[in-house]
Amino acid sequence: MIDYIKGKIIELLPTDIVIECGGIGYHAFISLQTYAMLENLSETTLYIHHILREDEEMFYGFSSKDERQLFRLLIGVSGVGANTARMMLSSLSADEIREAILSENVSRIKSIKGIGSKTAQRIILELKDKIVKGEGSDSTVLFSGQAVNATADEAITALVMLGFPKPAVQKLVGSLLQENPTASVEVLIKTALQRL
Repeated sequence: MIDYIKGKIIELLPTDIVIECGGIGYHAFISLQTYAMLENLSETTLYIHHILREDEEMFYGFSSKDERQLFRLLIGVSGVGANTARMMLSSLSADEIREAILSENVSRIKSIKGIGSKTAQRIILELKDKIVKGEGSDSTVLFSGQAVNATADEAITALVMLGFPKPAVQKLVGSLLQENPTASVEVLIKTALQRL
């Protein structure tokens, strides 16, 4: 399975990209979010989600692993296909989608073209716990927009190794970083130990 393609951007449209690697041009569908990240670049690393069906083979490309992971969570929801998930990631940022799911904001999700009330409720119901737990992605899913991922990862790993449950640790470290975004690993661990 292809994890990523690193190469020269041959063609870039708001919905598609052609990226050349090793003399082969790969076509992938992208979201507006990825398009905005790649707009002024001539080369990139594109993280791939590969869909293989009887009659067709498609690549969906993402500028970050984080966006790809959210896409994979979304298409895991019954009734949400790849194009719907791509539409969601084109309408809202990954952080906005996560925030809408965590706050159970049905109307925000329903505002996306092609998403009805039942689908919005299903997305929230099926993904709320997975997003809180950071299932299948890096443990910084709740605060991925901040430049503190390495510090957070280290603190979370240390606390989990000390025997604390990962979901609780992630939530606590996330709130500690909101209080003090420049906190060191040591400060995060010491503060977390006082509160756990």
